[in-house]
Amino acid sequence: MTEDSGWSDYEGGATLGSMGSQGGTITRDEGLRDLLRLTYEADDSRSFHVVTCGVSGWLVHPRFFDNAADALAAFDAMKPALEELGTKLPEGGPKTPADGRAAGPLLATFRVRFS
Repeated sequence: MTEDSGWSDYEGGATLGSMGSQGGTITRDEGLRDLLRLTYEADDSRSFHVVTCGVSGWLVHPRFFDNAADALAAFDAMKPALEELGTKLPEGGPKTPADGRAAGPLLATFRVRFS
């Protein structure tokens, strides 16, 4: 966790050890200002590693890996890009159809970059 950037353990670490949205065990879960979230879950018995990123009201995007090293490197690499994306979107989701149209290319670019 990088304290200086504002990221902290999601829900104070309460989610660690529980089952994640993709069916693995959450081993790292961080949030930023209740707007952004990165979750790493794994199941070594099936070489399953996933990093799911979220922007509240806008995006939930899982990325799948076959090893922990690549997944954890991606977790850290996605933070700055997720922060940047979060600054370009209205907080909490689209308020108007125009918000949704304006956000479409931003969200697509992020998903393509981190697919």
